[in-house]
Amino acid sequence: MKDYQGKAAFSGIAIGRIIEMATQEDTVRRKHIMDVQQELNRFRKARDLASEQLQILYQKAEKEVGATNAAIFEVHQMMLEDEDYIDSIINMIQTQEVNAEYAVAMTGDNFAGMFAAMDDAYMQGRAADVKDISARVVRVLNGTNETQALSDAGILVADDLAPSETVQLDKEKVLAFVTRQGSTNSHTAILARTMNIPAIVTTPVPQQFAGKMAIVDGFLGKLIVEPDEETLNIYRQQQQCELEKRRLLAELKGRPAVTKSGREIKLYANIGGVGDVGAALQNDAEGIGLFRSEFLYLQSDTYPTEEEQLKAYQQVAEMMAGKKVIIRTLDIGADKQIGYFNLGKEDNPAMGYRAVRICLTREDIFHTQLRALYRASAFGNISIMIPMIISLWEIRRVKEIISNVKQELEQQGISFGKVELGVMIETPAAVMISEELAQEVDFFSIGTNDLTQYTLAIDRQNERLDTFFDPHHPAILRMIEMTVTNAHKAGIWVGICGELGADTELTAAFVRMGIDELSVSHAFLLPVKKNIIDCD
Repeated sequence: MKDYQGKAAFSGIAIGRIIEMATQEDTVRRKHIMDVQQELNRFRKARDLASEQLQILYQKAEKEVGATNAAIFEVHQMMLEDEDYIDSIINMIQTQEVNAEYAVAMTGDNFAGMFAAMDDAYMQGRAADVKDISARVVRVLNGTNETQALSDAGILVADDLAPSETVQLDKEKVLAFVTRQGSTNSHTAILARTMNIPAIVTTPVPQQFAGKMAIVDGFLGKLIVEPDEETLNIYRQQQQCELEKRRLLAELKGRPAVTKSGREIKLYANIGGVGDVGAALQNDAEGIGLFRSEFLYLQSDTYPTEEEQLKAYQQVAEMMAGKKVIIRTLDIGADKQIGYFNLGKEDNPAMGYRAVRICLTREDIFHTQLRALYRASAFGNISIMIPMIISLWEIRRVKEIISNVKQELEQQGISFGKVELGVMIETPAAVMISEELAQEVDFFSIGTNDLTQYTLAIDRQNERLDTFFDPHHPAILRMIEMTVTNAHKAGIWVGICGELGADTELTAAFVRMGIDELSVSHAFLLPVKKNIIDCD
């Protein structure tokens, strides 16, 4: 029996035989070509076909794991259109008279190396993406398949898994993911959590155990190879307990999230688009606490029109049938870059030109979104939430723009409903002026991901800082409690929409603080509900 310690990406117990997934690397050799134009045409056709494949993958992923998690394939499509990337390939074919496969592979390596050498964690993450799309184009040029079929169910072990590989796997045959590389914030780890498959990453397991019986402990981040009978029996019992817990959680459907003392906590879902609503409703969401509207922009190759946005907002509002739908206005920048916005490179993007700062300096974009939001409010219970507010003048300016939009719609005879306006509390500055901010809005929603990052001065995407990143830090909890106190003093409600809302270790603390609402990913709705019901 041998143990290998990795990092837990998604909890759960899996028992089965190891399936070693070999890294697919097409052999690329440099060849001198005679017809440059023909080779350029080969590349362009391969790029177009690769883009079509990514669109198919997006549609498949949207159905299986929701629009939020499928968005990576839209990002890959945009990277295939990147002028610098394309120009580098074309230039290599023209000047060196080399085959397209070689030009694509070399450009992919060059760009990946460039991204990996950057200080910014987000840009470092793009190294894997550019290698993934380059490998895809090479496979198209070579006419090779991109996935390996799984004949039997088992524990999948690989050096790493690209998002495209993860989505195309037969979920019925994957008992767990184990990767030697990657991070707990990688796209594959996120997909594993959405697919409810136990997963561990950065696991130093050698490539010699294919077919061996193994156990994945997704709670401790541990892989046990060739367990003895005693260990096997212990984990079989634990696995049965986990299945029983899931069955009991399912029985909570339909029950309100009310503590033993009779206090009700609203339990909402976080979504990225229309495709996520079904999973939210299936898991008993009382509303939508965070609709990430930026995914409408990420999924488009140009600014989405008012009508395009209206269609999405209206559809979610109608599907939720009168339940609250809180839509966050455009929140791009930092780790969410969109090419056609031409935001430019920043040395410290997390602290830079993002979210409401873009909306207040490019008011035409903001105006279009607000018109779509208010028009959609005629079809359901829509609220609007503004991200990254750090001062009173910002929210007052937002309210002026909203007033102009409402007046404009009234003059045009376009109806709209009553819309609550809230702000996200996600910086220490917003916490410290929360008493004054509460006088300007109808609600607060605490974005704990950024609040933790900015309070602790830690890039939450930098895996080297995992040891120092503590979302339970007393400073974070005190800031949350201070925000709740100031919100209630002004008579407004306050919720949490960040990852911390799903942390069941803190549910009781949030109830004691007086939190009115928790908004979490659909997979965590029922576990959080159970904790609320168990609270005094």
